[in-house]
Amino acid sequence: MPKIKIEKIIKADRNKVYNIITSYENFEKIFTKYFPSIRIRSERDEVSVIEMHIMLGKKEYTMMTKHVKNPPNLHEIFVIGGDCKGSRIVEKYDLVSEGTKLTVEADFKLGLFRKPNVSDGLQDIIDEFARVAEN
Repeated sequence: MPKIKIEKIIKADRNKVYNIITSYENFEKIFTKYFPSIRIRSERDEVSVIEMHIMLGKKEYTMMTKHVKNPPNLHEIFVIGGDCKGSRIVEKYDLVSEGTKLTVEADFKLGLFRKPNVSDGLQDIIDEFARVAEN
């Protein structure tokens, strides 16, 4: 199962970066290439359950995800259903002189859906988040 670690310096305020990446309700409008469908099922305090379709590489995955936020420096995603069930993604947001250092550590459980392009697909999404935050 792919374990992925990606680090990216984003030339933007940490709160801005964090808010863009955790504003799921905007994903279909802003990041349509990567998130063709998002449905927020539940939100309470800093925990959300979201049904999503996500494009990683050239493959679409359907997932039910639980998001746990600890603003402004931590966001954890647990895949609780669908493709990749059992996967976990941890996003850390650190202040650096250039802006924000985003570190993403992902442990994907892909089973029969294992594709080598998952890492590249995740990198593409992070690059797009950075582009939006820096503009």
